Amino acid sequence: MSRVYNFSAGPAALPIGVLERIREDIPDWNGTGMSVMEVSHRSKDFVELAARCEQNLRSLLAVPDNYSVIWTQGGATLQMAMVPLNLAGPDDTVDYVQTGSWGKKALGEARKACNARLVADASDRNFTYIPDEATWDRSDDAKYLHITSNETIAGVEYHELPGGDIPIVSDMSSTILSRPIDISRYGVIYAGAQKNIGPAGITLAIVRKELLEPQRENLPHLMMWKSYAESDSMTNTPPTFAWYVADLVFQHLVEQGGLEAMAAINRRKSEKLYAAIDASDFYSNPVDEKCRSWMNVPFILANPDLDGKFLEESRAAGLANLKGHRSVGGMRASIYNAVPEAAVDALIDFMAEFERSNG
Repeated sequence: MSRVYNFSAGPAALPIGVLERIREDIPDWNGTGMSVMEVSHRSKDFVELAARCEQNLRSLLAVPDNYSVIWTQGGATLQMAMVPLNLAGPDDTVDYVQTGSWGKKALGEARKACNARLVADASDRNFTYIPDEATWDRSDDAKYLHITSNETIAGVEYHELPGGDIPIVSDMSSTILSRPIDISRYGVIYAGAQKNIGPAGITLAIVRKELLEPQRENLPHLMMWKSYAESDSMTNTPPTFAWYVADLVFQHLVEQGGLEAMAAINRRKSEKLYAAIDASDFYSNPVDEKCRSWMNVPFILANPDLDGKFLEESRAAGLANLKGHRSVGGMRASIYNAVPEAAVDALIDFMAEFERSNG
């Protein structure tokens, strides 16, 4: 079977060149006579891989020296718990902005650990906008402000950061590496890998070093960012295969011209898809135009009775995983870095033909 265009929200598409390299490396990685899945994480070859991976990531994102790059397991969901456990004591106050399902989940985890306050909530409009910052009810003594840079399900994304002097903590799972970002504006960034980094199973955290010391006693060793920073993320056996793939993805991004080049492509992909949706009475996007996501584009058919037919025929046309999240329905095209522009063009052409046949 030939490859399809994969619009999955995650696990998501990987660059074809990376997949081909994996296939080549599987029986004999780096001249070791073993697969990368068989070598010790403390071997010279793997330690060199880990160092190169961090160096390329730091270069791509321009990570300042006063930030630690940490690899963990447990996905972004575990980081939702680690954030308040590391940054706040049980009686401390922290602020959360809720712009979608993942922000809501992060707030729920924080409320188990400390006094987590909801300072802005977009649920009144079904998570289709970001409330004006002037309306936020922020605390005077919050340890940090948590946002979700991009809500994968709803397709809502910050294009400007909130102001203030306290550390900003961001779940950046769906936007990491899609464009340049100013790391210095954040205290902590965390991201599950399965969007723009690599396969599921490894998680990235970038933490300002002054925030590494946990604010409570007796945290389990694997719940402390400090443990990972002091051990080069090898405090226990890491997910070596996922780390290896992340290294290949970062090399690929460097070869593509870095994040400025990716940003130009990603902006162009999203703009042409939104333009096609907005030009039609058959399709619509519910998100406020000021905060539409570059990475996840939900859209609704005017006649929802056609949803099943749309999905069946689009899959037959080689356009996979366009079904919207079960909580919102409709369609969703996730157009991460590894989704080529040709995939978006093919989707737009299919949507136009489907409208002509069914409108």
